[in-house]
Amino acid sequence: MSTHAGTSRAATLAQFVTTTAASDLPLAIRTKAARHTLDTLACGIAGAASQEAQAALDLIRATEPQGTVPVWGTSEALSVRSATLVNGIACHAFELDDTGGCDHSGAVVLPAALAALSLAGRPVRGEEFLHAIVLGYEIARRVLEACGGYAPHNEAGWHSTATCGTFGAAVAAARILQLDTTGVMHALGHAASFSGGLWAFIHDGSQTKRIHAGRAAEGGLFAALLARAGVTGPSRIFEDVWGGFLATFASASAQPDALTVGLGERWRLERVSLKPYASCRGTHSSIDALGMLLERNGLTADDVERIDVRLSPFLFEMCGGQDVVTLPFAQMSLPYALAARLVLGHAGLTAYAASERQNPSLLAVMNRVNQIVDPTIEANDEPFVQVVARDGRTDETRVPMALGSPANPVTDEAYFAKIRSLAAMALDDTRTQRLIDGVLGLWEQDDVRWLEDAVRSDQTRPKIFR
Repeated sequence: MSTHAGTSRAATLAQFVTTTAASDLPLAIRTKAARHTLDTLACGIAGAASQEAQAALDLIRATEPQGTVPVWGTSEALSVRSATLVNGIACHAFELDDTGGCDHSGAVVLPAALAALSLAGRPVRGEEFLHAIVLGYEIARRVLEACGGYAPHNEAGWHSTATCGTFGAAVAAARILQLDTTGVMHALGHAASFSGGLWAFIHDGSQTKRIHAGRAAEGGLFAALLARAGVTGPSRIFEDVWGGFLATFASASAQPDALTVGLGERWRLERVSLKPYASCRGTHSSIDALGMLLERNGLTADDVERIDVRLSPFLFEMCGGQDVVTLPFAQMSLPYALAARLVLGHAGLTAYAASERQNPSLLAVMNRVNQIVDPTIEANDEPFVQVVARDGRTDETRVPMALGSPANPVTDEAYFAKIRSLAAMALDDTRTQRLIDGVLGLWEQDDVRWLEDAVRSDQTRPKIFR
């Protein structure tokens, strides 16, 4: 599908969103949509234990009466927009949510979609719900591509989860709310004005990054609700006009045709990755590479003298920090991720607990991680990792596709272990199994509103994970 003369790009996207059918989705995309939905729900349920989600919940509860939309992983309920905000924050709080979409599409799209489900006022079929999710991923990613892609947009200082995610949330909510083509176009226009989010958090380990996902989810939902209420949004939001989204957010890198070229031919969800490690995706291939080097050389932590990482300037600026005082700082640190893998044998959530961030053995290994910035390595290329053993042996490798990517998927065993460990932070085994079975079987279900209860917990608040 392409934009016709005289038709705005937003109108073309809106027409696609409202006319494509669930039956257009290949079986592989249907299956992947369900797995990413389950992954995101588990991340959000666990994220209720984050300090960021609980602080936001406390602020809202101080001024807002009890609502009807569940706060995942708790027994609390808020108004539709407030619940979307808190749940979006929770989904992204532990850096375990999926990546490679807008970037973190699941944390933005799922909270908005589930909130819209509570407003639908009718049974919503499983295929309809998952189709809305896929469309949210599709449009959010296309907006990022229209900005020129991940590297130029983020290098300009924008956090793409926050800037592009609003469009995905708006589309998913609009589809569930059954907005017509004009309504979806207006929702996209509103969503553009609700976009925002800067990478400044990277310099001091601040917690703002987690808030971005919640704000994008809430902004997208609100955009759809405004459109449903008849409030108009700009129809030429993606055109080269003063105040247009691309002219403002990506003036030097915009590729506007990426919004509409090949619509419906290949689904952007295909390229989204599931995260096995509780750290920035930029650290993942290096964690994989270190594990491979240790295994093929029969090395233990005591055998390793030094770890050399040759990486791009972009990745060094994003993940080269060594300050791990705060959880956000540690999760963005490549040296810490490698130290955790070497000393603890993993880089899961517990590796980032406050007690481990003060572990003398971990901190000592961090000082033996040598980062070599190589300007010949492209921003999106993965680093080269070399291990120098105490006996003088050296070995180097590079993992071009990190574990969890579509080309290097996690095993079913690892996938379900992640789901169960995260859900267990708020749900018992019975409720966890119900969630797993129900979400993986969503496509065939006549009404998925049971999800609203499935994400609830009997506990008011889980203990904060720091």
